[in-house]
Order: sequence, then structure tokens, then C-alpha cells
Amino acid sequence: MSAPDSGPGTAAAPGARRRPPRRLTRTAVVLASCLAVLVAAVVVAVRALRQEPTVTLLANWTGGDEQIFRRTVIDPFERKYHIHVDYQGSSAESQVLSADVESGTPPDVAVLTGPGELAAYAGQKQLQPVEDLISEDAFSASWATPLNGHVYWFPLKADLKSIVWYPAGTSGQRLKQAAGRPDQWCLGMGSGATSGWPGTDWIEDILLQQSGPRTYERWARGKLSWRDARVERAWTTWGHMVGAGGPRALVLRALRTEYQNASGLLTRKQCTLEHQASFIRNRTAWQDADGRYVPSGRLIPGATAHDTWEVSGDLAALLHSTPAARKLIRYLASAEAQRNWSAGESGFSVDSRARTTAGGASASAAAWYRSLAATLLDDRAVHCFDASDAMPPSVRDAFAEAAIEFLAHPGRLDDLLAGLDTLRGAHGLTWVPSVCDRS
Repeated sequence: MSAPDSGPGTAAAPGARRRPPRRLTRTAVVLASCLAVLVAAVVVAVRALRQEPTVTLLANWTGGDEQIFRRTVIDPFERKYHIHVDYQGSSAESQVLSADVESGTPPDVAVLTGPGELAAYAGQKQLQPVEDLISEDAFSASWATPLNGHVYWFPLKADLKSIVWYPAGTSGQRLKQAAGRPDQWCLGMGSGATSGWPGTDWIEDILLQQSGPRTYERWARGKLSWRDARVERAWTTWGHMVGAGGPRALVLRALRTEYQNASGLLTRKQCTLEHQASFIRNRTAWQDADGRYVPSGRLIPGATAHDTWEVSGDLAALLHSTPAARKLIRYLASAEAQRNWSAGESGFSVDSRARTTAGGASASAAAWYRSLAATLLDDRAVHCFDASDAMPPSVRDAFAEAAIEFLAHPGRLDDLLAGLDTLRGAHGLTWVPSVCDRS
């Protein structure tokens, strides 16, 4: 409790800070507010007088990720080129972009996770070619996939997906035991408008590890039936591993948990393992647990593939070929931007020019980060892009919904696969020409 104010003749105690009069404090606050408004007005005026060009950019980074992106990528670009980046971050970027395109007001540059979605926009003549803006040898064809003779996107950030996280100190025997218990998997299927994708990641990875990249490639490109025995086996394997249709409490836990909160189940001692992409390692729960990883193929029943990885990426594309937008695209594809983004250990670069630093990872970076960066750049490994992200949007979305339905009602699998097969054959779908760097 603070002591009551003393009379005016009372001296302050030695070393005590004298509180300024309230009127002076109020004046200072008002003055500070006026200065802040003045500074903002000056910035706007300077931009107007200089006619500083602006480029609009849509991506999915919000919160802390947005701050990292602004600090490591946007700010250096603005300082270097004197071009203002009007950034919009949204976790529902696909829906935002679709609405913007429909209204005729798309952003100049967009960063999306799905080459399938970008291929659809390219087919609608909404994207501009970027092959003349990126280094020819920077990215492999599985990352910057040619479509109808042009390249329309390239990766700004990449992640590895065929991995299982576990707490440091967990023995190999304990890992295998936990992998056989559905309740030991930290699984959250929720993700707003895109709920279900954690389940598609599981199924895709299981198919890749059990049947290899050739089968995976055919399926991801719409060339293999969803009712193929190998595809069906991937679904049922996932169902057995995570307890599809099992104890109600376990299924509801997975359905009601947001994917970004699944690692919180680890903190509450409700699970031990998480099948999730490399980005999840930055969650507080895995940082506190000093999370380690093992290739998923070591824990998936029936896995036969060797050194084969599912990967994902945030892909930059150009919608308006303005001078400012082209400079931004060229910058995002530069080794400088790729290294800046990966330096904060918030993602990885697959730019071949970054090989000497393992994706931008310095010698002081965490061992898990250096290891994952090296795997993404390993020429001897097989890397296959996330299959659902590579599929046409309608198939991708139906796949995610089917994963949710299967988790709750695995007995409906035949109907779910038949429905996906029918959708696969729909007229007018654009399929990417490749998803694996080799098969």
C-alpha cells in the first residue's frame, strides 16, 4: 500500500523519486500523443511528396510470425528500394485471395501454401510468369514447378513434414511403445476454415513411406484412384495409429483441438509424440521439452521408403506485373531475402545458393535446425511436396473434410474414397505436372 500524501512542508526521503504534479504528467502525455501523430503525418507526407511506390502483399503470417517477416524481409526491402509494402496477413488467405480476385482487386503479390491453388489461378490467367525474375539454378522443379512453359511461383519458406517430435530423453523403446498407443499421439484437427489438414498430412506421409514416391506422385497428380489398395491402406494405417472411431473422449480431443494447441497436450502429460511439420518445434511446449525428432518412416507400420520426405512451402506468386511488384518478387527470390528469413529459425530456405550455410543456419543454430535444413537441401534425398496442397482446391478441401469424417466414423471409408474418386475425375481441374524432385 502506498503511503498517503504528506503536507507541503514534508521533505522527500533521501533517494526517493519525487512524483511530478498531475498537471505536468497530463501535459506530457498529451504532448507525446501529439508528437506521435505528427511523426505519422510526416511519414505519410514524405511518401506523398516523393511519390513512394507501394506494392500490396498477402500472406498467411500473423502475430509473431508476421513480426519476424516484417523485420527480416519487408523492412530491408523497403530500406533498400524505397518501396512501401502494404502487407496483409491472414490465416484465411485462400478465402481472402479468392474474394479479392472475384471483386477484381487482388494483391500485387501473394504467398500461398498450395501449388494446386496457384495452378488454378494460373489457368485463369490471374498469375504472371516469374522465370525471368528468379535465378535459374536457385530452386528445383519440384519447388518452382513449370506449368505450360512458364514458372509462376517459387518458395520463400519451406518446412519438412515426414517427422515425429518427441521429448528429449525418450528412449527408442519408449518411442516405439508410444507409437503403438493412439492416446500417445498429440493430434489436433482444428484449423478454422481449413480444419482437417493435419489428418491429410498423416495420410499423405503414410502413403509416401509405405508405397514410395512413384505411387505418391501418381496419386497427388490425380493419376491414381483413391480406391487403390495402397491408398486405402494408408487411411486404415492412420486410423489404427490414432484410434479412429475409438474411445469417444480420444476422438473428441483430436476433433476439438486446434492444430497449434496440440503440443499443449504434451505439457499436460496427455501425449508423447506429435506428427507435425518442422515449424511446430518453435511452439513453447516443444521448446520446453527440448523436442527431438525421428523420421516418421521409423514409426509407421509397413514403411519401406528410404530417405524420402514430404515437404511443404510458402510459395510467392505475382498477380500484377508492376515495376514495384517485380522488384519485390526479385528480392523475395534473392539469396539475401532467403537467408534473412531463415536466419531467425522460423523457416528454411531451399535456395541452392544457400547450401554453404545449410539453409541459412549458422554454426550456432540449434542442432535440430541444422539437421532439418541439411535434409531439405540434400541432393540424395527424395522430396515430395505436400500432396493435398498440390491438388486442385476442390479436391484438397474435400480430402480435409473426409479426414475429419473418417476419424469419427472409419466405417464410412469406402463411401469417402468413392466420393473423392468422383471428384478427381471432374472436368476442368488443373493438376500440377510434378510433386517429387525424383521418383
